[in-house]
Amino acid sequence: MTPVAWHELSAEEALRRLGSAARGLEPAEAARRLGEHGRNVFRAVRAVSAWTILLAQLRSVMVVLLVAAGAVALASGDPLDAIAIGAVLLLNVAIGFFTEFRAHRAMEALLGLEVSRARVIRGGALQDVDARELVPGDVIEVEAGQRIPADARLLETAELRVVEAPLTGEPAPVDKAADGVLAAGVPVAERVTMVYKATTAVAGRGRAVVVATGMRTEVGRIGALAGSVVHAPTPLERRLDALGRRLALVALAVAVAVVALGMLHGEPLARLLQTGIALAVAAVPEGLPAVATITMAVGMRRMARRQALIRRLPAVETLGSATIICSDKTGTLTAGEMTATVVQLPDREITVSGVGYAPVGEFREGGRPVDPARDACLALALRIGALANRSGITDSRGTWSAIGDPTEAALLTLARKGGLDREQLLAEWPEAGEVPFTSRRLLMATFHRTPAGLQACVKGAPRRVLDLSDRVLDGGGSRSLGPEEREHLLALNAELASRGLRVIALATTPVRAIGEGELHGLTFVGFVGLTDPAAAGVTETIDAFRGAGIRTVMLTGDQRLTAQSVARELGLIGPQDEAVEGAELEALADSELGDRIASTAAFSRVSPEAKLRIVAAYQGRGEIVAMLGDGVNDAPALRKADLGVAMGVRGTDLAKEAADLVLADDRFATVAAAVEEGRIIFDNIRKFVFYLFSCNLGEILVLFGAALAGLPAPLLPLQILWLNLLTDTFPALALAVEPGEPDVMRQPPRDPRAALLSRRMVGATVGYGLAIAAASLAAFGWGLARATPAHASTLAFVTLAFAQILHLGNARAEAPVLSPARVLRNRWAVAMALLAAALQVAAMHVPVLARTLQITALDGREWAAVVGLAAMPAVLGQALKAIKAGRVPAAR
Repeated sequence: MTPVAWHELSAEEALRRLGSAARGLEPAEAARRLGEHGRNVFRAVRAVSAWTILLAQLRSVMVVLLVAAGAVALASGDPLDAIAIGAVLLLNVAIGFFTEFRAHRAMEALLGLEVSRARVIRGGALQDVDARELVPGDVIEVEAGQRIPADARLLETAELRVVEAPLTGEPAPVDKAADGVLAAGVPVAERVTMVYKATTAVAGRGRAVVVATGMRTEVGRIGALAGSVVHAPTPLERRLDALGRRLALVALAVAVAVVALGMLHGEPLARLLQTGIALAVAAVPEGLPAVATITMAVGMRRMARRQALIRRLPAVETLGSATIICSDKTGTLTAGEMTATVVQLPDREITVSGVGYAPVGEFREGGRPVDPARDACLALALRIGALANRSGITDSRGTWSAIGDPTEAALLTLARKGGLDREQLLAEWPEAGEVPFTSRRLLMATFHRTPAGLQACVKGAPRRVLDLSDRVLDGGGSRSLGPEEREHLLALNAELASRGLRVIALATTPVRAIGEGELHGLTFVGFVGLTDPAAAGVTETIDAFRGAGIRTVMLTGDQRLTAQSVARELGLIGPQDEAVEGAELEALADSELGDRIASTAAFSRVSPEAKLRIVAAYQGRGEIVAMLGDGVNDAPALRKADLGVAMGVRGTDLAKEAADLVLADDRFATVAAAVEEGRIIFDNIRKFVFYLFSCNLGEILVLFGAALAGLPAPLLPLQILWLNLLTDTFPALALAVEPGEPDVMRQPPRDPRAALLSRRMVGATVGYGLAIAAASLAAFGWGLARATPAHASTLAFVTLAFAQILHLGNARAEAPVLSPARVLRNRWAVAMALLAAALQVAAMHVPVLARTLQITALDGREWAAVVGLAAMPAVLGQALKAIKAGRVPAAR
């Protein structure tokens, strides 16, 4: 059934459609409808079970390879190999399970938006009821300070103003009116005849008829939309999965080749099975899933220290891949706090510094400081703004916030910056009465007793205040306001508005009595320009993103002119860029939208569905999208994006639960820190993948080379598993904390379609694998010539172990690790290499380990040969890096 557009109906027609009346529903009818419509609560999507999360960990190609290797080992009578492989498998699954367990609760956060009580008229009597029992057709009353309990069509209002930021993202209160019928297609932010669940009344009162409850409300609909979006695999997950598939094919091809060679040489089947197991173990870098997880966990802790909290572990790396950052405006790119930045007096402009409601800032005219205590005109403007006011500002442990209307709170902050406190002003000029703001009146006035008599302080819409003014402030007095000067003041208002400022006019006049009829013949004092200013560090962060090849795009519920002004101030809009309004987006097909967004830097008046389409359109162009937001209206796009980023302080619970990353300090600059960490994490993952694969390729080539030469297998499966768990894993873990390269934020984003290892790195992997294998086979051949095959196997095993440990220096950085300073830049790498070497030596001298691994002790000459051969790949690698870096002259 098509939902009713209640804003398109009059109040009387809405009551008729709902079968209700001004006296509300009868109690019996309300009870019947409660059974029909259900309780007025958000229904959380059924949580993903622990078993589902556990099974998801077993779908990895790496896990499948480990299971296959363990099964073959068990079937061929090698229980020790099977047990060791099983232990590695359990470790990897356990780490993945516990890091993912808490990541599947997006819709549950809707419960945090529930309203507990509601004032409802039933049977003509006003009652206080459980808000969960509201039904369509109930007539409710709302008043200042109350959260709206359900979606409702207004029946009557008295200066009602509602903050709809959780729904629309905009902090300015909206004036509500019951009269009139709105046109079709009016966006939620402009539906003045409606109030919506989870928004808050900040002034006045109203009466309304409930039109939707629970999941049928606007907030419930958005929450359902967010819950329907399924997380796609992260770029890293896709790359690791592709790598695992290629690895499986390589392992299978090598195993078939070795078995074929063995059969040609007449090898017994049992020996071929043993070699096949060894190859399977050698092909699978058992430590890769665990090291990848631990690397991301280390990065997660580093990000947390920089106020970026990760909720979904694989997302740690995703920010480093981002090519587009789509950001909500209010509270993300801007401070989310109305701030008075300009006081425009009739003949001069004074700028005001400071952001938000903290009364810290200074006044300047033409770059020179201005003292309001010595400037009568400025002091009068500040006094009017503070007295014609019904809001407040409060300080909680150094954090200032607004109480009531954010615009009025900004005027109080402005006065406090000038040394004027409202309470002290009221002591001097006690208040005697008020004319409240209404959408018809377009102004408010307070009346004060002064030594000279009653004085009215007026603030309101510029044109309305000017229409009531016939004089203008002039130094210590006033002069007549003529037609030309009136036009000049209107032009000043238009110029301030063109900067994206919200303009309030201020005026005053002596009066004989209290009342609206006295508000004429006003003396115009000036304008105050207010804005939601750019948050601290945002412009610098956008510039840093631009240098890193990342494009920032703004999505806002604000109007186009405001969006353009803010985007221009932030440096988002260039000569080739444009701002697009939500109504235009809705008229575009998906293919047309994909073309349009290439030149769009700001989207205005966008709905939650439009934000979702924009993110999907960028993804359709192959971009990796990070979405920043804080409201309920951002939740679907946060879920859809490759990485959702929510504000931790101002963000709604639904936004935080839909996100992968939460900014604990709400600072846009923290995103840049997270991007930097994400890039470092990816680089480190690539380093240890390169390290593991070149080591494992060396193991495969040792076995393959021996089979090709008709020699016995140099390594046993358990020996290879020992190498993979010890010499691979410990050094690889050290790469997880390798410091980032100095130019990490000056590099362009990685191609989302690129493999984890570039062609150059694949070539280096093969080259180092060949070098490591050559050193090990040389040791094996030397051992066969002078000792038993078992002792030759020990020589090959120990040489391979130390070659892999020393190879760590080749994996750490592009530049050679030659100086002590560079060696010690990552002390963990040195410590892990020494630990791996010590454990390898211990394995040869601890009887139980030596028997299990089937290795024997070496004499001094053998140790010299082993160390010399093992050092060759490392020395070769450092020499090549030095030549590339120009540290030493290349050989001619």
